[in-house]
Amino acid sequence: MSDIRNYQMYINGKFTQGYSSEMVGVENPADESLIAYVPAGSVEDANDALQAARNAQPDWAALTAIERGNMLQSLANSILAQTDHLANIVVKEQGKPFDQACGEIAATAMFIEYAAQQARRIKGELLPSDYPNEDVWIRRAPYGVVVGLTAWNYPSALAGRKLGPALAAGNTIVLKGHDITPLSGLEIARIADDLGFPDGVINVITGDGRNVGEALVKSPMTDMLSMTGSVRAGREIYSAGAENLKVLRLELGGKAPFIVMEDADVDKAVEAAITSRFTNCGQICTCAERIYLHRDIAQEFIGNFVEATRALTLADPMTNPNMGPKVSRPELEKIEQMVNEAKQEGAEVLVGGKRPESFDKGYWYEPTVMLASKESALMKQEIFGPVAPINVIDDFDEALAEANSTDYGLSSYLFTHDLKRVMKAASTLQFGEVYVNRHCGELVQGFHTGWKHSGLGGEDGEHGFEGYMQKQTMYVNWQ
Repeated sequence: MSDIRNYQMYINGKFTQGYSSEMVGVENPADESLIAYVPAGSVEDANDALQAARNAQPDWAALTAIERGNMLQSLANSILAQTDHLANIVVKEQGKPFDQACGEIAATAMFIEYAAQQARRIKGELLPSDYPNEDVWIRRAPYGVVVGLTAWNYPSALAGRKLGPALAAGNTIVLKGHDITPLSGLEIARIADDLGFPDGVINVITGDGRNVGEALVKSPMTDMLSMTGSVRAGREIYSAGAENLKVLRLELGGKAPFIVMEDADVDKAVEAAITSRFTNCGQICTCAERIYLHRDIAQEFIGNFVEATRALTLADPMTNPNMGPKVSRPELEKIEQMVNEAKQEGAEVLVGGKRPESFDKGYWYEPTVMLASKESALMKQEIFGPVAPINVIDDFDEALAEANSTDYGLSSYLFTHDLKRVMKAASTLQFGEVYVNRHCGELVQGFHTGWKHSGLGGEDGEHGFEGYMQKQTMYVNWQ
């Protein structure tokens, strides 16, 4: 019991229990052990955090951009300096292997560092007027108070992805991590506090999403909200934010098609498919969620892919296996149900398809490859787990049609050496991201955005940074 830590929320520059004495346990998905307690935050705590952010925002925005950028660079540096500790927290609360967790901490720092660099690149525009002795100025201004709601699959990186650009643009922020992975955000608050960030600029709270999250969304003190999560949650936030006409940035689910044509480098495609399906136990919104293989290379790809899948290791995440556990029991049971229903419908399991027998506790599931029909739920619904459904197609037009036959539009993959096909895919695929001849993993200077039901707005790069600012037009007549 002595190893179980009691965390506190971070509001207005102070660590606090908040209004309730109730604590909520945080579980290790690898062995179901209790690793920490966090406060059961309340609506009142949410309001206090928002008020603190609102009070702090004018002075924070009044700093020069380079002053804000320098503070963010210090935060990024301190995060990197504590990689082992922070990665250990990620492993314990989320379950990914330690080396992947270290990669997540590096990404956390990278998001913040990129935002720090962008701070001094905020652009205005000067346009000619229709009138003499007049200019038209268009300037960028912060929204004010930003709320960041993060998903459980990357609890640290997603916090950095939102915090960095929000603060660089002159906003203040209230962060709330997912109920089952609240620790990483609180650790970032600890580092920011050590660095002397002004009170109220960064606030991190915990609590139930239905109550605390809804309060953050509906509050008139929230000027903008950035959320990463499910389509269901996105719809609820969209509805809840309507009353006060909230500015929303929603990065939601995905069902990425992974197309391999007959002229592709099959070995390269197999390697990319392994990475893009089984990294983080398949719990990535850009993961390869359904694989479409041209008939001419299907047998070769499947044979190599199944062999590579069998070779994947599952073990204590701190020992750097290929794959850790699912994040929670409900998530594990969802995967089991989807696979069992697909088998009843006639899908064939080529490898995996069940819980491994080598673990007494924890939310483990074997990396799984299945042959499924086009109409199978495995090919239509987001899996978000280590299950790779495969379907065989006859030509490129069929592949494109199947790829687009979904309400999701986040990421997609294409393996071919035919430039004409690449160009046709660019104009045909209805996805915000297209990976051509490579594995998943967006870059910080790109633009991570979903189409259709996969979201509104986007993150990263110049375009993502602009999303944290509003435009003001000034007509300046000096006559």
